[in-house]
Amino acid sequence: MDDTQIDAGTGVGAINALNWKLPENLHWSFQHMADFLPTAEIPRGSASPSELPVGLRNLDLVLAPSSIPGAPPVTVGSIMATTHTDAWMVSHRGTVITEQYFGQMTEDSSHLLMSMSKSLIGAVAGSLCDSGVLDPEAQITDYIPELADSGYAGARVRHLLDMCSGIDFSENYLDPLSGIRRMSEAIGWAPTSTPGPTGMYPFLKTLQRKTAHGGVFEYRSCETDMLGWVCEAASGTAMPQLMSEVLWSKLGSEADATICIDQYGTGTFDGGINATLRDMARFGAVFLNDGLSLTGERVLSEEWIAQTLEGDPDSRDAFAASPGDYRMPGGMYRNQMWFPYPGNDVVLCMGIHGQMVYINRPAQMVAVKLSSWPLPQDPIKLYATLGAFDSIAAALIVEMQTAPQDSQ
Repeated sequence: MDDTQIDAGTGVGAINALNWKLPENLHWSFQHMADFLPTAEIPRGSASPSELPVGLRNLDLVLAPSSIPGAPPVTVGSIMATTHTDAWMVSHRGTVITEQYFGQMTEDSSHLLMSMSKSLIGAVAGSLCDSGVLDPEAQITDYIPELADSGYAGARVRHLLDMCSGIDFSENYLDPLSGIRRMSEAIGWAPTSTPGPTGMYPFLKTLQRKTAHGGVFEYRSCETDMLGWVCEAASGTAMPQLMSEVLWSKLGSEADATICIDQYGTGTFDGGINATLRDMARFGAVFLNDGLSLTGERVLSEEWIAQTLEGDPDSRDAFAASPGDYRMPGGMYRNQMWFPYPGNDVVLCMGIHGQMVYINRPAQMVAVKLSSWPLPQDPIKLYATLGAFDSIAAALIVEMQTAPQDSQ
């Protein structure tokens, strides 16, 4: 969609805070959040960007299994062409082997990450735990005493990291009465349909407990927003500056990131961060390199990465018992990261409308896809994307296994 014709064909006039989520507006709005919503800057710092060497290859013809049962394999190129891709890239052993942009998006474009933001907040929490500022086993009220009468009373930081509190919150994006919809209304991301609190923190205070804390996994965006609040309270620093200090400036990022903020300046921690494709590849590399950035700087401890990859003894049982249908048998959710398969070879950051960072440790591969799917959730597009990245990783592993020893 051309920037000078943002109202063409929408029938609703210029894109704004009330209509930006309409399917026909998403390709443009995801790349221009600051044009219609308040944002805060997450500075990249003054260091030079980390190098991303380029050795481009044509991966479009790699065959991947179809996400439609019984259908023949499809090419990676066709998957990217049919899943509303705004940009995608693959890095192998730190070298970019493919990088493609579509429509008006370029390497300089900042794109809304949606729930990939959660993984960035999880990394901030991990850094604070590494430094002793945050205790994952402490109760939330140790950091935010005013929550003593809320549904989060008795919950621990660990419950937020792994989304296993007992809070009553629906993530049904298409239900106008769901928790996620009411939260969107509270922060100004959607038109108000019913009276309610204004602002992120006032909204979080209203949430009630439905079951004991520390039970099964249930995906709830409010968990990350509460985690962000805890990080701010523990550190005494607002999230934009905090994330800059402990994460973004250490990645060797090329560009500042931004975060959407509510009426009081509080960040939308669960899904409001905006960043470039390349910088999200730099973030993924931290989980490939045991906590080191591409600059060699320590971002997260080896211990934090290891316990993220391994989970707790009951992490996979908690995931399997979840009331949600995540279609990841044997998987788990840990420290705001997804593990789609048994084992810890593949780690994901995911966001609705088709955002993904894919980390495959055996293949030494990081892949990123930024998209604008018309629907928030689309299992066919999701698993097509996952299958495409799995197939590329499998091909890279075969190459590494068959390459002469001195070329590895």
